Amino acid sequence: MATVGAVDRLGIEAYLVGFPLVFNLDQVTRYVTSGVGSNPAADWNTFSHARQLATPADTFVTINNDTVYSMAQIDLSVGPVRLHVPEVGDRYYVLQFVDAWTDNFAYVGKRGTGPGPGDFLLVPPGWDGEVADEVAVIRFPTRVGSIVGRWAVSGDDDLAVVHALQDATTLTPADESAVPVGLPPIEPDLSEGLAFFEKMRLWSQAFPPAPRDQPLLAAVAELGLTGDVPVGRLASPTQDRLEAAYASGGAALDRIEHSGNSPKVNGWTLTLHVFDYNLDYFEVGTVDSDEWKLTDPKIRLAERAAAALGGLWGNHGYEAAYVMTYVDSDDHQLDGTNTYRLRLSPTPPVGGFWSLTMYDVPNFFLVDNEIGRYSIGDRTPGITADPDGGITITISNTEPTDAHERANWLPAPAGPFRPVLRMYIPDPAIFDGSYQIPPIERVR
Repeated sequence: MATVGAVDRLGIEAYLVGFPLVFNLDQVTRYVTSGVGSNPAADWNTFSHARQLATPADTFVTINNDTVYSMAQIDLSVGPVRLHVPEVGDRYYVLQFVDAWTDNFAYVGKRGTGPGPGDFLLVPPGWDGEVADEVAVIRFPTRVGSIVGRWAVSGDDDLAVVHALQDATTLTPADESAVPVGLPPIEPDLSEGLAFFEKMRLWSQAFPPAPRDQPLLAAVAELGLTGDVPVGRLASPTQDRLEAAYASGGAALDRIEHSGNSPKVNGWTLTLHVFDYNLDYFEVGTVDSDEWKLTDPKIRLAERAAAALGGLWGNHGYEAAYVMTYVDSDDHQLDGTNTYRLRLSPTPPVGGFWSLTMYDVPNFFLVDNEIGRYSIGDRTPGITADPDGGITITISNTEPTDAHERANWLPAPAGPFRPVLRMYIPDPAIFDGSYQIPPIERVR
């Protein structure tokens, strides 16, 4: 019999193990049933194309405002599915492949496969069929996965071109008559905590994790999370432990989210390696090297859960580098009742583009504002450069009166906020520290 302290630790570990799977597949369910914001609902193995940039109506954690999304939830219970991508020219785009446990396991796009057209066969675990020479195979680690597509848009007048590219990006099941199985349904009328753990129990069996992670599930067997008995039918003491685990695990994850193990420079948390928890699956477009592998088991477990909560479906750093901050140069919480300045000189070195996006706290949603600007970057219409070529961004809740500040204004909420700087196809200088992002300074 485990001690109370041990049970508490076990419950927290169970929550952290299951959180990426449950949180991720809950979002997958949203996309195939109700859609998310400007992305309408779409059936399995079908693209849902957003036709406009994200707004605060898109209540998805840390969604970007740089690109329009093409999302597809893939269920390979129907067998292989063929993906076709068109010629895209110089435009930045990426189709990111994410398995049920949030591992990024493939990239098709400007960096990963180039700008030309291509055909790819998406196949389920264990598939060993034949493939035509002109088709590349992408093997899914789990039967269900997501394609997270992003297309750079330079403005409203560019949308029609992007729409044509989206429409030319297609998915075709080899057996178009097959019906996807989808996700195993859970018993109704469970509490929030018990529903979470029932999803973990069912979905971890339907979509097994990488072999190296199987012991993580075996370790929580005494909580009833690996067997055939639904959580709603477990003995009352075990249910009570799970309810407590849901509360304590959520609190622990919140602490991890705000501290984490990423280095901090000038107040910025350099989350350049938080998506490096995939150690097992390296398909087309990925980088299989030690520098992109987070091997410490405890850190990896915590970072995977925190990455799901704070930036679900974020890319590896070599595709898109993300850094974020909660504090100004004096280590005080950023708050829209103040006015801040961020001077980027030089601007971030990238092969794609960069942007700074505003999010509220604690939801990490885009922030509604009077001018409809949710991000600012090197492609923002009307942005003005400093004499040395740098960019000075003004951040506040109220609109600046100075014309230069107004042109480079990133609106903030009236309360706490967390901006995220994204750098697409980042230069090595961002990773070796030779390029540093300056702190955000409070000016009034």
